[in-house]
Amino acid sequence: MTAIVERMDSYGKGAWIALMVVSFVVFWPLGLAILGYMMWSGRMGCWSKGKVAGLNSGKFGMDMRDRGPGRWYRGGSAFRSSGNRAFDDYREETLRRLEDEYEEFQSFLEKLRHARDKAEFDQFMADRAKRADATDVEDGNGKDAGKDDGKPTA
Repeated sequence: MTAIVERMDSYGKGAWIALMVVSFVVFWPLGLAILGYMMWSGRMGCWSKGKVAGLNSGKFGMDMRDRGPGRWYRGGSAFRSSGNRAFDDYREETLRRLEDEYEEFQSFLEKLRHARDKAEFDQFMADRAKRADATDVEDGNGKDAGKDDGKPTA
C-alpha cells in the first residue's frame, strides 16, 4: 500500500485527483474512500490548513471562538527565528499584544451577548406580565357579565 501511495505522491496532486475521478466513475465507494484518504492525509492542499488538519493534530471539536491570533502563535514556537533578534522580539511582542486584544474583544462580545440576552429576557417577562394582567381583567369582566343574566335580583 505504501508503495502505491509513494508512487502517486511522486506524480503529484493531479494524479491523486485523476485517480479519485476514475474511481468514482468505476466504483463510487472506492472514489469516496480515496477522497476521504486524500482529505485526512493532507494531500489536498486546500484542506491542509482547515478543520481536517485540526482533526489530524488532535484539536477535535475546536470551536470558531477558539480561533484567534493564538492559532498562529503559541508561545513563540510557531515561527522560526528570522536571524534578526530585534525583529523576532518585535514580532513576539506584537503577536502577544494582538492575542491580548483578541481576548479582550472576545470578553467584550460575551458581555454584549449577555446584556442582549438579559434585555430580551426582561422584555419577555414584561410581556408575560402584561398578558397575565390582561387575562385577569378579561376573567374579571367575564365573571361580572355572567352574573347579569337579565333577571331582576331581589
